[in-house]
Amino acid sequence: MPELPEVETIVRDLRPNVVGRRVEQVDLIRESVVRFPDPASFRSRLRARRIASVRRRGKFIHIGLGGGEDLVVHLGMTGTLTLRPLGDPLLLHTHLRLELDDGGQELRYRDPRRFGRVVLGHVGELRAAGALPRLGPEPLAAGFGQSSVTQELRSSRRAVKSVLLDQGVVAGCGNIYADEACFLARVRPDRPASGLSREQARRLVLALPLVMRQALRRRGTSFSDYRDGFGSRGGALEALLVYGRASLPCVRCGSTLQQTRVGGRTTVYCVGCQH
Repeated sequence: MPELPEVETIVRDLRPNVVGRRVEQVDLIRESVVRFPDPASFRSRLRARRIASVRRRGKFIHIGLGGGEDLVVHLGMTGTLTLRPLGDPLLLHTHLRLELDDGGQELRYRDPRRFGRVVLGHVGELRAAGALPRLGPEPLAAGFGQSSVTQELRSSRRAVKSVLLDQGVVAGCGNIYADEACFLARVRPDRPASGLSREQARRLVLALPLVMRQALRRRGTSFSDYRDGFGSRGGALEALLVYGRASLPCVRCGSTLQQTRVGGRTTVYCVGCQH
């Protein structure tokens, strides 16, 4: 699933290329991807609108349309949002096309497994409709180290990784970077969060932005489906230290990396240097 670094990469790719341009045509190929409002209203409210901004909140892409309305895209597990030339072959599972003025290009939303979603409206309206959740602090924001996350960790009986994956606690953290942050902080992801010392919790909170910034510099992690805003793969896979490396030696102590499941999610850690 695209996480914060992948979504931020897409936002940074699209922003200079689409801000100021107008949506000329809306081709909603699969109506079920629109969760709010109804498909007819979605088309009419989006057509001829000018794009004022592109930003990220958690794993959500917010395309600001002026007047306070946002087109919000969540990529789910396999979604992509790319800028393509008009006339490029249309890939299977493309659900939405937005033709833009001045340049012969269009935004395409594609999602083979259909776990993603698209909504349109004012943020308050979308929250009231249950189309947008309330999210926790942003790991890339200034002051994240002084946020509520440390206290949330030490007061929860859930496993450490389960707390990190809670979007109401940490916005944008997912399976990959939860494992990577736990490794960097030398904390086992499957231990009860309430048992963390203040120092362990502090190390973990400081590790989150570090691993995410590293992945962002490499334009995200591509295992299979993730692509950046232009359809290219990210390069962060080769830099991962634990995620996807079960049964391989730990790069720090040489112990064999172990795999388990936490909250139903595949989890990799080192028994030698994570406690």
